[in-house]
Amino acid sequence: MNPVTPLTAGAKLRLSFTRKWRTSGFWFGLAITLLWPFTMFGTRVGWRGGEHLPRTGGALLAANHVSLADPIFQVAFCVCHGRMPRFLAKAELWQIPVVRSVLGKGGHIPVYRESARAGDAYRDAIAAIQRGEIVVFYPEATYTADPDGWPMKAKNGVGRIALVTGAPVIPIANWGTQHVVPPGKLPRLFPRQRVTVVAGPPVDLSQWEGGPRTRTALNGVTSAIMTEVTRLVGEIRGESPPAEPFDPAA
Repeated sequence: MNPVTPLTAGAKLRLSFTRKWRTSGFWFGLAITLLWPFTMFGTRVGWRGGEHLPRTGGALLAANHVSLADPIFQVAFCVCHGRMPRFLAKAELWQIPVVRSVLGKGGHIPVYRESARAGDAYRDAIAAIQRGEIVVFYPEATYTADPDGWPMKAKNGVGRIALVTGAPVIPIANWGTQHVVPPGKLPRLFPRQRVTVVAGPPVDLSQWEGGPRTRTALNGVTSAIMTEVTRLVGEIRGESPPAEPFDPAA
């Protein structure tokens, strides 16, 4: 297994403002610019697996979720490897004036939970992937409730999008962000926290391709995706994941 590579000062500065602004939209590009020093110099960040991100074309990134800071570091990871990601985020954020501009102009996708518009997010995500975007999806739909921080049982929306689009699904794991911004708490700026982001090869979903999109199939695809995400989290932590994911419904 290749070691996680900490970013050198030269690598941190290699990303040009031109690349950040070219596909981000003004407000999202501005947010990236303002957060970039904190992301790259305020933490000890390292990553690997960027070669698994397709250089062109649509793809779905399935990630674990442990902190409000997760998207910040996943944006940095994707942008440094030549792609500008789009996120699904709860629609309530579009009601906050500045945040609305950042998300809306950045091409991100609102999720209207428990409403008649709940299906809009899936349709918008599928459309984004089909026009060649990279879309980041948190299959757990919220921060993990697992007491030890492992990915918990996911909802099968990610499986539905994967089967409909046929796009590659790239598992991505992050660890350490929960120490930078603990859920429900203020950021911890000192001491500098270690953050690791790792992407794996596309998940093999060939056994479900061309088959019926039944609940069983959707659950199987989702389980296969989350198994790879959890495996990557285990690699970062140097630990073995639990045999079964934590089920908040149980």
